Amino acid sequence: MPANAINAGDTAWVLISTALVMLMTPGLAFFYGGLVREKNVLGTIMHSFVVIALVSLLWVTVGYSLAFGPDHWGLIGGFDWTFLRHVGQTPNPAYGSTIPHEAFMAFQMMFAVITPALITGAFAERAKFGTFLLFMAAWSLLVYAPIAHWVWASGGWLHNFGALDFAGGSVVHVNAGIAALVAAIMYGRRREFGKEALEPHDVSMMMLGVGLLWFGWFGFNAGSALAANGLAVNALVVTHVSATAGALTWLLLGWWQTKKASVLGAGAGAVAGLAAITPAAGFVDVGPAIAIGIGAGVFCYVAVQARHLLHLDDSLDVVGVHGVGGAWGMLATGLFATVAVNAAGANGLIHGGAGLFGAQALAVGVTLGYSLVATLAILYVLDILFGLRVSEEEEEMGLDLSQHGERAYVYQGLSVVQMADVTVPRSPGATKPEASRPAGQQ
Repeated sequence: MPANAINAGDTAWVLISTALVMLMTPGLAFFYGGLVREKNVLGTIMHSFVVIALVSLLWVTVGYSLAFGPDHWGLIGGFDWTFLRHVGQTPNPAYGSTIPHEAFMAFQMMFAVITPALITGAFAERAKFGTFLLFMAAWSLLVYAPIAHWVWASGGWLHNFGALDFAGGSVVHVNAGIAALVAAIMYGRRREFGKEALEPHDVSMMMLGVGLLWFGWFGFNAGSALAANGLAVNALVVTHVSATAGALTWLLLGWWQTKKASVLGAGAGAVAGLAAITPAAGFVDVGPAIAIGIGAGVFCYVAVQARHLLHLDDSLDVVGVHGVGGAWGMLATGLFATVAVNAAGANGLIHGGAGLFGAQALAVGVTLGYSLVATLAILYVLDILFGLRVSEEEEEMGLDLSQHGERAYVYQGLSVVQMADVTVPRSPGATKPEASRPAGQQ
């Protein structure tokens, strides 16, 4: 086959993987939607859904160019490929020599979509929708795009330094995790936090989300091989193995502590195992994958318990699951990676490659530092200009009604306006919220 000729099998696999990764964001919507209270289900699902639309448009206009365009100083891509100029049907050797360049762009678009969507779990049930849109847009361009360039782009400085991140341990999970920590602090605690049991309204919906995430993660990790080859197969197998190890570890730890086998805990453990294997999937084999999954189950479980002790209202444990899981996965890559799995990688510490562990630690530290500062700056400015969270009355009413004028579940045949009146007692003369009547009650 001529150099840089399109391979039909590789292209088909990357297109399928793109669709799989796209499905992860609706999966995340169900995962998060099941974990919130019923008055905030639609608002939470909407966060993930609208990010698909918003970030996709930003990506094809300017985001992809900033993240993967011709390098400037190892830091950013510039504007050479805005509106996908020079991104067409012929391969770019740096980003898949056997697939159309546009296929690589589309695959990476889905990563750019789900990363900011992950953050939304930190401030669920209290975010003002308009400000949220501005935050997602600014974060995707000012935080995600530069870090993606550093780690994955040809010429990116962390890439040149030797850091390995097969599918997004630092770019996606550490990045979103530390941004979630900042967001949870900046948005503040929910009104009822520490006063009432803020239980998930539908764990079955949450587990549907876990299943969709797990399914989509095969594209997330195995698709990052950018070819239908043995490396993709290895990535798929170790992804599944790590998820199973994480699920069982978290389940057993919770069972030991509470004497109950938690369904929610099994689902969270699976996601932790998936997050942790993400950077390592193309560099380790099955034994280390089991160790990575077990480590994720332990470290992420402990992190979530610590969050409760610290009274941090990271609503859906983005920090504990994705931040801690991603950081562990990056460091574990520095321990377990081997060129026997991927000749284009490097040997980790247990295979005599001390330098790789240092590069992995640097990538984690730099991602943490930059994302923390940049996220804090974005939220600080937005809070001053527009305010981050809804009013106390709107929070009590729930985001479904207060932000969207709709509701996920209909009770007693009440209209949206009547439901708002029942939910939030008003002082005499107070104005009712604007809301349209459901079909059949016009």
